[in-house]
Amino acid sequence: MNEHVAVLMGGWSSEREVSLSSGAGVVKALQDKGYKVTAVDVQRDLDSLIAALTPRPDVVFNALHGRGGEDGTIQGVLDYMGLPYTHSGVSTAAVAMNKSFTKLIVAREGIPVAKEVLAHRDEVLARDVLPVPYVVKPINEGSSVGVRIVHAGSNYRILAEDSWVYGETVMVESYIPGRELTVGVIGNEALDVTEIIAASGFYDYTAKYAPGGSRHVVPAQIPAEIAQAVRSYALTAHKVLGCTGVSRSDFRWDDSLPGMSGLIFLELNTQPGLTPTSLLPEQAAVRGMNYADLCAWMVEDALTRARKAQKREEVAA
Repeated sequence: MNEHVAVLMGGWSSEREVSLSSGAGVVKALQDKGYKVTAVDVQRDLDSLIAALTPRPDVVFNALHGRGGEDGTIQGVLDYMGLPYTHSGVSTAAVAMNKSFTKLIVAREGIPVAKEVLAHRDEVLARDVLPVPYVVKPINEGSSVGVRIVHAGSNYRILAEDSWVYGETVMVESYIPGRELTVGVIGNEALDVTEIIAASGFYDYTAKYAPGGSRHVVPAQIPAEIAQAVRSYALTAHKVLGCTGVSRSDFRWDDSLPGMSGLIFLELNTQPGLTPTSLLPEQAAVRGMNYADLCAWMVEDALTRARKAQKREEVAA
């Protein structure tokens, strides 16, 4: 393969270290597949980024996570430069990064979501804006950064004055008990469902990325109707939000409730992790697609979409 791929990693978000891990894996995988690869540690410096992308690569692999990398910012820069890139575009990335917007859109498709309140941080500091138990989340962070659970009788101050650095608007969501489920989408196919069993009981940042922090069961040992619903909801969310390439949707399932009444959509990630403990590569492997094949698929998908777009422009002209 002669294509030149620039792999963007790092960035300046709270998920910088995760992105560096994802990016390192992608670089090695693409080199093993025969691509010419340039690794780019993205800083908050546009001139440096443009210089790193000169001469122009054939395609950019976006291995960034969090703000600046999966919220439409870097996508807009790459669009302006006319460079094809992996994963979703500007509008999809911006909407999907906002958990509240995402839920509004998928709920219109009949996908069940948790009750939520958007409140100013001062209000959340002062009182319980939802009945306990509830979950406090930043509205636009990933990797469970800043996510906290308030249980009945807890004296823990969920938003200490000096600990909330995620903006003035806080997302407060009803706590959904039960099991953690997730499923990736590649192209137009939903993969097998994974059940995540966190060692600490809460799938936080440490559980996601520390060795031994969680156990992944794939395919999840759940009823067929639940597995089918999770896959269907994930594929619907992927399509209605306009995702391209890959995505991953997260769910909670309260198995104490009958049928599918306990199944709740939480969020969609347009930039699923590609670290050694990440979920999407595991699910792809169950389908016979190893890590290097997955990375190469994303590159070729981006190139194919770019070629089709160019042909449409030529026809229109």
